[in-house]
Amino acid sequence: METEALKNENYRAGFVGLIGLPNSGKSTLMNALVGEKVSIVSDKPQTTRRRQVGLLSTKEYQAVFVDAPGLISAKKGLHEFLHQEALDVIRDSDVLICVLNIDEKEPKRLMEIVELAKESGKPYMVVIHKTDLPLLHRPQILRNDLESLGVPIVSGSSSTKGDQVELKEKILDVLPSLIPNSPAPLFLEDLYTPSTVKELTVEVIREKCFELIHQEVPFGIAVRPLLFDEGSPKITRIFCEILVSKENHVSIVVGRKAALIKEIGMKARKEIEKLVGTKVFLDLKVSAYKNWDRSSHVMKELGYVQPQH
Repeated sequence: METEALKNENYRAGFVGLIGLPNSGKSTLMNALVGEKVSIVSDKPQTTRRRQVGLLSTKEYQAVFVDAPGLISAKKGLHEFLHQEALDVIRDSDVLICVLNIDEKEPKRLMEIVELAKESGKPYMVVIHKTDLPLLHRPQILRNDLESLGVPIVSGSSSTKGDQVELKEKILDVLPSLIPNSPAPLFLEDLYTPSTVKELTVEVIREKCFELIHQEVPFGIAVRPLLFDEGSPKITRIFCEILVSKENHVSIVVGRKAALIKEIGMKARKEIEKLVGTKVFLDLKVSAYKNWDRSSHVMKELGYVQPQH
């Protein structure tokens, strides 16, 4: 049976890469565009590690949004992976959205993001983000710097539901015309992400770690799934290991009388139950693996290794 998309000769579909600096608000923006939580969100930099994919499907187009890690320069370990992931998103996308946060401490770095999009040769647009912040002149200064490029520019914030709706409308007024024509959608139209429940579960647990651990630990945290048992229709049993890069970080993540790890588990479990549609038994253990973020073996196991092109 033909879908509406297949009947539409002017149908469009393509990959839309969201690129920006760490903490630019790309993940919050992507969740707003998709209308579902796909990317985890934190006020800490380098929260996004692997590219996250979210889908927006209409009768006229399908936008496959790809949330890239914040662009950083690095030559080894996890930082190198994040840097390469971001560059690969630029290379693999059909369209780019440059998310420029006006609170960036080094504003010249924002233009470097735009330059990367320009050099790619792909169609792109610019979102001047976080305009709700009390930096009144920054958005206009940025617009002045961008005007000569002749690309679509929108501005706004995604800090509240109302802001998200307004900014989404501005972006979607422009974006479809940049997406290439396609004979059919790239993914099933009723999906909002191609990620598996297992992948989303790991990200939820990592998000709660970022949210609740306030010392200098989160970047050295990774989550390794040990067992994902969906054998019972009434309860899903999930066992995961939280890896930290230093021995003394174990007690920080566990907390006094195991209070912190219990809170991480409780908050994660509530969100995971919405994903799997059943009650969840979640068991979390914390282990130290010194400098795991520089170990090729562990990095590969966690999926933080670039495939060979």
